[in-house]
Amino acid sequence: MNSKPTPPLGTGGAEGNYSARRPKHSVVFFTCDAPHANNVSLVGDFNNWQPDANPMQRMPDGCWTVRLELRHGSYRYLFLVDGKPMLDPRAQGVVHEPNPLHEAASLIVVS
Repeated sequence: MNSKPTPPLGTGGAEGNYSARRPKHSVVFFTCDAPHANNVSLVGDFNNWQPDANPMQRMPDGCWTVRLELRHGSYRYLFLVDGKPMLDPRAQGVVHEPNPLHEAASLIVVS
């Protein structure tokens, strides 16, 4: 039998260095139920509260969705439904501190 020993993880070998690392980003889907809206966007700490940064796409059922890749951490956010700030009723929490658009914001923790 012709086999060579496997080097311990992270020590490398002839093929190069390898280590097990957790990704620092996660894919997050945001969904807003606003069937009568003409325009919905997502604003928050992750895009400097810019209304045009993350427009949401309308689904056939009237929900709006957007996919973001976010670094691990906590983020405040709001939906802008036809230009009006709206909290996410499905958020992990609500933060009552001022932000550029509203007195309160929805909270998500990405890990």
